[in-house]
Amino acid sequence: MDRMTTPRSPHRPALRAAMISAPASGQGKTSVTAAIARSARRRGQRVRVFKTGPDFLDPMVLERASGRPVYQLDLFMAGREGCRALLAEAAAEAELILVEGVMGLFDGDPSSADLAREFGLPVLAVIDASAMAQTFAAVATGLQRFRGDVAVRGVVANRVAGPGHARLLAPGLPASLPLLAALPRSEALRLPERHLGLVQAMELPQLDAQLDAWADAWDAATQGAGWGGFDVDPAFGLAAAMPDAFEPLAGRRVAVASDACFSFIYPANLDCLRRLGAAVQLFSPLAGEPLPPCDALWLPGGYPELHAASLAANAAFFAALAAHLAAGKPLLAECGGMLALLQGLTDGQGRVHRMAGLMPGQGAMQPRLAALGLQAIAWPEGPLRGHSYHHSTLQTPLAAWSRATNPNQGATAEALYIHGSLRASYVHHYFPSNPEAVAAFLGGGPSP
Repeated sequence: MDRMTTPRSPHRPALRAAMISAPASGQGKTSVTAAIARSARRRGQRVRVFKTGPDFLDPMVLERASGRPVYQLDLFMAGREGCRALLAEAAAEAELILVEGVMGLFDGDPSSADLAREFGLPVLAVIDASAMAQTFAAVATGLQRFRGDVAVRGVVANRVAGPGHARLLAPGLPASLPLLAALPRSEALRLPERHLGLVQAMELPQLDAQLDAWADAWDAATQGAGWGGFDVDPAFGLAAAMPDAFEPLAGRRVAVASDACFSFIYPANLDCLRRLGAAVQLFSPLAGEPLPPCDALWLPGGYPELHAASLAANAAFFAALAAHLAAGKPLLAECGGMLALLQGLTDGQGRVHRMAGLMPGQGAMQPRLAALGLQAIAWPEGPLRGHSYHHSTLQTPLAAWSRATNPNQGATAEALYIHGSLRASYVHHYFPSNPEAVAAFLGGGPSP
């Protein structure tokens, strides 16, 4: 994750930034972050957006809003220096940096507040005001005063019923905590959701129009002032110097499935593979694209349960996976990618679909969340970090090579399965947490 950054020119506009957080999930952090980003971008500003904590779906929307890839800032997965390098890189090129928080401001360990404290990020609190009036100020000031090392500098009232409702919200707020916007409640502005969160951006043909509508609502609520972030010190921290060339995957071709079925891909993971020297080749099994000639393969997570019939009908894809493994080539399968390799998968309607049959076992979708949490897991090549979030269960006769631990002492402890040259787990691994281990496996090292 080490990067060299260019010093900010004294002739460039001042850097502005904000962490967009809230007292709880479901308050509207993503829509407000996207609205601010889109509004700033329409005014010609260079915007970079980050997402706190593990998430694939919100960043897809935020990428469309800002026009740039959205990276994770997570003190557990990326570490302090990894986060610092990403922020320093953004500070060197952007005029506005937005960081969408995760859950409530103080929830989790590490929390959004911990990240804000670490890098001096001022916080903009988004509060769903739909069921409150004067209590809005009490909640907002409580967030501001809860920790003295976190600067909550402004507040947004979301889902407001109208001008009369808005007038009830600001009294009681201190001068240090201005109400920057009161956004109206509008069902037309809500994005559709499914069992893992927002519907993927690639599946929403009207997303750009909706993002413009969000930006219009933001501009109207801020009365055309174009508010976008708080002034900050552009020195978020100096990134470490670029290390000596380390390209153990030079000359290796790594194929990555990438489409609506296999979509849970951190941009940092692709960056990591390329920095390791790999030639990354994206392909879409759903589109019927063949597995490209490759030395290693990554099947990321996504929604195989929604595309199980298409997968089952793609005999050529399953045959190519079988040939890949028969040749002893490395294959990393994560969560949904792992489910696609099983003998069968039962979808949410109880229909059983034949899968690739390359990993013994059956998967089944559940109506409720089956696992959630940050994960630290041991590979034969060394430890990696990542997270787990799924609604399916797995029955397999394979013994776990190792089991993950959760830094928050949560119950989720995912297994790592090793089956020939196949490496499979429910964990979504964050490759920059141990590039050497990833390179050792994808480079075709001996299996245990």
